[in-house]
Amino acid sequence: MILAGKASRMSKVTAVPRGTAETGCVAGELTRADLKYASAREVREAIRSGRWTGVTHGLAFGHVHANLAIVPAAHAFDFMRFCFRNPKPCPLLDVTDAGDPEPGNVAPGGDVRTDLSLYRVYRQGRLVGTVPNIVNLWRDDHVAFLLGCSLSFDQALIDAGVPLRHLQSERGRISVYTSNIPCRAAGVFHGPMVVSMRPIKKVHVVRVIEVTSRYPVAHGAPVHVGDPAAIGIADLSRVEWGEYNQPADDEVPVFWACGVTPQAIALASGIDMITHSSGHMFLTDLRLSQSQHTLIV
Repeated sequence: MILAGKASRMSKVTAVPRGTAETGCVAGELTRADLKYASAREVREAIRSGRWTGVTHGLAFGHVHANLAIVPAAHAFDFMRFCFRNPKPCPLLDVTDAGDPEPGNVAPGGDVRTDLSLYRVYRQGRLVGTVPNIVNLWRDDHVAFLLGCSLSFDQALIDAGVPLRHLQSERGRISVYTSNIPCRAAGVFHGPMVVSMRPIKKVHVVRVIEVTSRYPVAHGAPVHVGDPAAIGIADLSRVEWGEYNQPADDEVPVFWACGVTPQAIALASGIDMITHSSGHMFLTDLRLSQSQHTLIV
């Protein structure tokens, strides 16, 4: 369990004021423009030092963004099996050794305890808090999994001439929902697939499918196009993570598998897990251009 056992090393889980997490800069030191074309290492260092506390959409363009899921070593093999059985929502980028916070395969020198701007802590299937780092929650038996993220292919879509709503404002976010698409179970891990939605102009849908299918490391092609009710989403305005992006008359909702899925799995399975907070991603040194048509692990 994440917060049981080695109690002397644990700290109380406390909430972080949402305004700080959303605005991003500390004392005006950095702006989104400063980090748009920064290296992934520079973004990680800015987050680790507290100079950037916001969401990471639009940062380090061209780099592969990663979702995070941390589980005790006792559950790590089952979670790895879960990822291999569900590569659309959980494309594996890297897996750390137990107790080692450095994802050396995709970010040498990185630290999963400090290099994300906001974390979520789940205990026995319940969200118990959000924290700006997990140094005091880290245990010797923790294994970290980094999973691909659809924010990674933003640059590829822009290069293809596809406008993206969530990049058109400072606080823009993609819309994320729990679907009725079941994941394949593995050990204790079971539950529904989480999906992200982007409104796409109808004239661009085929192009979007073509472009994103090249990047299975970033969830690949969409899992659904069109009627949200067909995948169990009754009301698009009721966003569970992120922000609502209402499709215009010339747009259609397009849904991708999402790396928030492990959070839905933690809730459904009643287990302990530490994850990223939606939109607060880990920036890897991998370049999207080097990851076409393949998974990393």
